[in-house]
Amino acid sequence: MSDYLAVNRANWDERAPLHAASADYALDSFRADPEFLSYVVRFDRPRLGEVTGLRGVHLQCHIGTDTVSLARLGARMTGLDLSEASLAQARRLAEDTGADVDFHSADVYRAVEVLGAGRFDLVYTGVGALCWLPSVTRWAAVVAGLLRPGGRLFLREGHPMMWALDESADPATLRYPYFEHTEPLVFDEPNTYADPDAVLTNSVTNSWNHGLGEIVTALLDAGLRLTQLVEHDSVPWEALPGQMTLDDAGEWRLSTKPERLAASYTLQAVKL
Repeated sequence: MSDYLAVNRANWDERAPLHAASADYALDSFRADPEFLSYVVRFDRPRLGEVTGLRGVHLQCHIGTDTVSLARLGARMTGLDLSEASLAQARRLAEDTGADVDFHSADVYRAVEVLGAGRFDLVYTGVGALCWLPSVTRWAAVVAGLLRPGGRLFLREGHPMMWALDESADPATLRYPYFEHTEPLVFDEPNTYADPDAVLTNSVTNSWNHGLGEIVTALLDAGLRLTQLVEHDSVPWEALPGQMTLDDAGEWRLSTKPERLAASYTLQAVKL
């Protein structure tokens, strides 16, 4: 296996300022409106429930828009990400908006070592995070290690059914593994979804898929109890370009017969 951490860190370091400048992440709206929430957290909110006073950690927090949104809902948030450039943008956003968020730079597998064991009431992981990790079993152990007994995981993620599709084909066809695989999928993509006109120097990424059953089983084996699993026909970005339609809530779904595709899911689990 290549040094996937270095490869992916270089890619996300380069993406960070492009994403911060993109209207997709709406940083200007955060600064202008103290009640503004990211589209992702807005979607999550009915299932997320009350978070006021909870000590939360957002794993793979990127530039911090979802982290700041959770802080605005009353959680005491910590953010962790591999990319220092992403965290520089996240810290700037938190400072500009008066959000009390503590950000740390580390590989997610080192989260317990860096942040401490059993300190959190809530572990939050957003869309597009698990695909950067080679082992979902190791990730589940990290989640369990961070949570106090009775604490919960909130995960919304792209569905492995969707990740298995070739987005460049029209109509989309099955091309990539659905189940976890040892060697990474290596992509060389010169652009980023938030700024398709920008040309990346560090364009190579390493990623993995994880089957839904593998994710659930890993969490159960780590000592968590599943409390919710909801599949959705939408995702918060145009995952299949030219084949999806945007709704008023910032979600994309297949333009025709969206019921054919499980595009994302929400999973919640509690540490026993």
